[in-house]
Amino acid sequence: MKNSTHQQLISENVLFRFLVSPERRIFRHLLLIVFIGVVLYNSVSVIDSPTAIFVYFVMLFYVNMYVLVPRLLFRNKNIAYCLSVIGILVVVAVCGYFFNPFNKEHGLNIPLFSFLTVLLLAASSSIKLFQKGMMDRQLIYELEQSKAYAELDQLKNQINPHFLFNMLNNANVLTKKDPEKASQVLMKLSDLLRYQLYDSARDKVLLTSDIHFLEDFLNLEKVRRDSFDFLISKEGDLSGVQIPPLLFISFVENAVKHNNDATKSSYVHLYFEVRNDELFFTCINSKPMLQSVNHAGGLGLINVKRRLELLFPATHSLNIEDDSERYCVTLTIKL
Repeated sequence: MKNSTHQQLISENVLFRFLVSPERRIFRHLLLIVFIGVVLYNSVSVIDSPTAIFVYFVMLFYVNMYVLVPRLLFRNKNIAYCLSVIGILVVVAVCGYFFNPFNKEHGLNIPLFSFLTVLLLAASSSIKLFQKGMMDRQLIYELEQSKAYAELDQLKNQINPHFLFNMLNNANVLTKKDPEKASQVLMKLSDLLRYQLYDSARDKVLLTSDIHFLEDFLNLEKVRRDSFDFLISKEGDLSGVQIPPLLFISFVENAVKHNNDATKSSYVHLYFEVRNDELFFTCINSKPMLQSVNHAGGLGLINVKRRLELLFPATHSLNIEDDSERYCVTLTIKL
């Protein structure tokens, strides 16, 4: 099914390029002229002057395609376009009365010739409308893509200040309680900022780099909290795998934010596995004995869910389990 859809998209793209691309305009016109010429010059048994009919059909085709359709039909002047077609048919009938290009034995069949004229007008109009429809479709697709990229940039920019705000608050608190730890926090924070300012500016980053960023973040939290522990497990071939930057930090930040417990040690466990061209990510965190806040997540989780919808609209699954002792996020992405 996937291969069939891919082939269909390729075929549609080839047809689109042939019918719309300016580089292929000459080939389109040559194909049309050759087709009309072959039909007419193979009908010499009923046409005495195929050259006159050929010139008439070609002129009619191009006048309709490049004058009547763009100036009338595309501007919703449908009545004016219909009157123009009727005027052409009247001129054809009058001219045919004085000049009959057909075989005199058969005579001029005005209804048949009018039908051929209308058929040619309909064909040229259909081609022009099809071209416009394809170009409009391409424009809409490009606008949607541009809008999606703009929204992704906006969402990523919303995540970064949210994260930095929390970490700077932590450093501020530690400057009064433990200056040495505050210095460690600021050093690690500089590494995180370097990643955010440079690496995360790209569309894709290495999965191993993003995991290293999460490890720095959790080490930073461990410096701040004595009763905190974390685990990062990696399985499968993670080397070379690329993902959008800062894709997991909201889950991890949310886990850290809501597992702070003064009565017992807390933990965050991260699991990364690459298997069968799929990336499996699991984030498990402990929950405090007394929980008075909603663990559904705030702006960060809302943003990352929206980013997933934009980046992987049909190739990701997100599952959240919330029980009395732990909170578990499972994300699967098709690479």
